[in-house]
Amino acid sequence: MTTTETPRNSLDAEQVGYKQTLNSRHVQMIAIGGAIGTGLFLGSASRLHNTGPALVISYAVVGVIAYFLMRALGELVLHRATSGAFVSYMREFFGEKWAFATGWIYWGNWALTGIAELSAVGLYVQYWWPNMPTWATVLIALVAVLAINLMSARAFGEFEFWAAILKVGAIVVFLAVGLVVVIGGFSIGGHKAGFQNLWSNPGGFWPSSGDYNWYGPILVMSGVVFAYAAIEMVGVAAGEMENAQKEVPKAVNAVIFRIAVFYIGSILLLVSMLPTTDYKAGTSPFVTVFEQLGLSWMSTVIQAILIVAAMSSLNSGLYSTGRVLRSLGMSDQAPKFTLKMSKSGVPWAGIVMTSVFFVFGSVLNFLTPDAFEIAVEATSVMILFTWGTIFACQLRLRQLTDRGIIPKGSFQAPGYPFTSMIGLAFLVLVLIGLAVSGWQSSPYFLHKTSFLVVVFGIPVLVAALAISWRLVKPKVAANTGGRLESIWTLNGPRYTDVSVEDLDPKDDAHVV
Repeated sequence: MTTTETPRNSLDAEQVGYKQTLNSRHVQMIAIGGAIGTGLFLGSASRLHNTGPALVISYAVVGVIAYFLMRALGELVLHRATSGAFVSYMREFFGEKWAFATGWIYWGNWALTGIAELSAVGLYVQYWWPNMPTWATVLIALVAVLAINLMSARAFGEFEFWAAILKVGAIVVFLAVGLVVVIGGFSIGGHKAGFQNLWSNPGGFWPSSGDYNWYGPILVMSGVVFAYAAIEMVGVAAGEMENAQKEVPKAVNAVIFRIAVFYIGSILLLVSMLPTTDYKAGTSPFVTVFEQLGLSWMSTVIQAILIVAAMSSLNSGLYSTGRVLRSLGMSDQAPKFTLKMSKSGVPWAGIVMTSVFFVFGSVLNFLTPDAFEIAVEATSVMILFTWGTIFACQLRLRQLTDRGIIPKGSFQAPGYPFTSMIGLAFLVLVLIGLAVSGWQSSPYFLHKTSFLVVVFGIPVLVAALAISWRLVKPKVAANTGGRLESIWTLNGPRYTDVSVEDLDPKDDAHVV
């Protein structure tokens, strides 16, 4: 689609101005990078310590759900690739109100995550420079990723490409070393490595006595979900791919392999090398292993990778929010200035808006860390909602294609409708798990963070969105000519100026 073409409907309009510059290697590494982050490099330590070897099953189960999610997303992308992603799909299948909620929840997720990642970068840098002021590190990191994002989508893709190379490289080195140590039965930290440690670990494979509960590996899945967060980035990037129809299926189909190798393979080796009680929260389990092996230089490399992972998350956050805000702005659901784009096809105004929020949020984080902790926990609920919208939109899309209202796509998710329904049910269980684990986390009511977020935070968020929608609804109605409902009904197009041909995925005006 050329950037000068007059759009035939509001869904076309969202794509005007973007450049399709992300090629195959960018797409593949964005998909890989989204599946490898601080959740694996750092967050897995506390889960190993608190759960035991059965954590392997936890990661495997959530990995299957993540694959269902990516297949659902892949079907949506090949129906219509758009930089508005989930916002645009919700607009098409459920109407403006749900697009409004989806967009601002997704923005809130990345905005709060970005503030946390900025703070994390400040702490990681102090590993080398203990006297480095955290505010200076935050500022340098933000300026760096802001500059990258304002250049072009290709600059974003290049950063993610090399960040993913570094993350994957570190994991591959660990897997190679780990296999040698485990298969060879070498001694590590006075402990003999081997797959027998899966059941000879203190408490056995599935610990249920002492400080452990039998439902621990099930409950921890609510936390494991967030280790996989950001794999949906492929959906946002699809609108700027050179050939989304070709590259998205390749990236999606490779997800299950990456999860099996990088996540489950890593956890399996970590469990086989040391007792899970040796892993401590706040210290990367990979650092623990390499230090026990006497490879302290590799521990230093892992510390550097943590910075790369945090910077990659920041980079993705700015990229995503700029596109999502522009999609919201198209129908007056966000400030009009978020529509501004540079000549290189970058929605710079939305990106700058998020950056300003990062700065103020980082200051607030340093001043009131306890209050910010609750805000960060709220991102877990936001991630669940975003994943839920993907499953819901895929279910509606398939209803329409099965009825012949929309042409069938070339990359339909298998197992319809059960895989998406299982995915939605699983997300509900995760929400319950968050409340339960939050209640158990502290004897003090105000410190039961996840419980407070689920029980009190969700109603507050729903109320805030409902009030906000009532305020913007008149402007949205005026902007869209009163078209607030979904584009499609189960019997055909809702509006007379939209036809099946307008959204035919084989039409060159829509294939990007």
